[in-house]
Amino acid sequence: MDLSESLRIVLVAPRNPLNIGAAARAMSNFGFNRLRLVNPYEIAFKEARSAVRAQHVLEAAETFSTVAEAITDCVLVTGTTSVGHRDLHLPLYSLETAADLIQETGSCGAPVALLFGSEKFGLSNEDMSHCHWLLRIPTRKEHGSMNLGQAVAICLYELRRNETLRSYRFEESAPAKAEDYERLNGLLFDILNRSGYINEKTSQSTELKIRRLLRRSKIPSSDAETWLGMFRQIQWRLKQASSE
Repeated sequence: MDLSESLRIVLVAPRNPLNIGAAARAMSNFGFNRLRLVNPYEIAFKEARSAVRAQHVLEAAETFSTVAEAITDCVLVTGTTSVGHRDLHLPLYSLETAADLIQETGSCGAPVALLFGSEKFGLSNEDMSHCHWLLRIPTRKEHGSMNLGQAVAICLYELRRNETLRSYRFEESAPAKAEDYERLNGLLFDILNRSGYINEKTSQSTELKIRRLLRRSKIPSSDAETWLGMFRQIQWRLKQASSE
């Protein structure tokens, strides 16, 4: 399932209309639509609804009085933090690792909440108490906090990038079967033997080394057929040469 169906972006106590609009636009850019605001500054929220090409996100946004109400349907709640000098009492992951964990849950259709704190203070300890774990964007230590809209954009970019990578890995060919490895092993051993590479005294140990080498290569099944074709052609050429 597309993560856009399961991910909820939750802005806690946002006060700047430009930031709310930037967050909504980032959501629109990356195809996410479920925006939730906890106790937003009402004037800022009304002004933000003029966000360029993101009106549909803001018009559909839900508002809540507390974080608990905003995440009530979610099975995974993740908070963002710049860390600073705080004692978090929660697991903290890099954005890259967090994206993978969020994808695992969200791709199954389970609702996931990604929380962003207010522009001035970030998430409070009480806000974080609702989270299963936290993530951190890898900013430099001397300047860890980010603009709210930028933080939302970077997180959503990484989630989409992770989704694309996962999709690519899923579409890759299945691993070669044991019988494919044995055919490759047999052909390669025969080729090496015909070429003079194999020493008769060490042929058994060499064959074991070749088998281990092929196994470590983790060949996809589609590539195995290509390698088999190449080895057969080399084998045929060697046979022709030896019969001349």
